[in-house]
Amino acid sequence: MVIPPPARAPAISKFLKPYVLKMHFTNNFVSAQVIHTPTATVACSASSQEKLLRPSMESTRDVAAAAKIGKLLGERLLFNGIPAVSVSMSRDQKYHGKVKAVIDSLRDAGVKLL
Repeated sequence: MVIPPPARAPAISKFLKPYVLKMHFTNNFVSAQVIHTPTATVACSASSQEKLLRPSMESTRDVAAAAKIGKLLGERLLFNGIPAVSVSMSRDQKYHGKVKAVIDSLRDAGVKLL
C-alpha cells in the first residue's frame, strides 16, 4: 500500500524551491539525491554504492568519489529535464571538501544552482 505524501497548502508550495539537493556522507559511501518538494519524492539520485560505479572508483568515500557522484547526478538531472536545483546543507556541513566536490562537479555538469 502506497501512502501519498501530505498535501501542502498552496500558499506554502508557491514559495518552495521545487528541486532540493541533499547530500549524505558516511564513513564508507557518498550519496546525493534531488528531492521534488511539492510531491516529496526523489527525482534523481546517485551513490557510490551502485554496483556499476564501484569498479571504476579507487575509493568510495573520498573527495574524488564525491566529485564523480556529483558529475553522475548532474548528467542524470539533465537527462530527466531538471535544469536547476537548490542546495540544502545540514547544520554540520560546510562548503568544503566532499560537499564542495559534489556541488562544483554538479555545476560543471551544467546544472544551475539556485
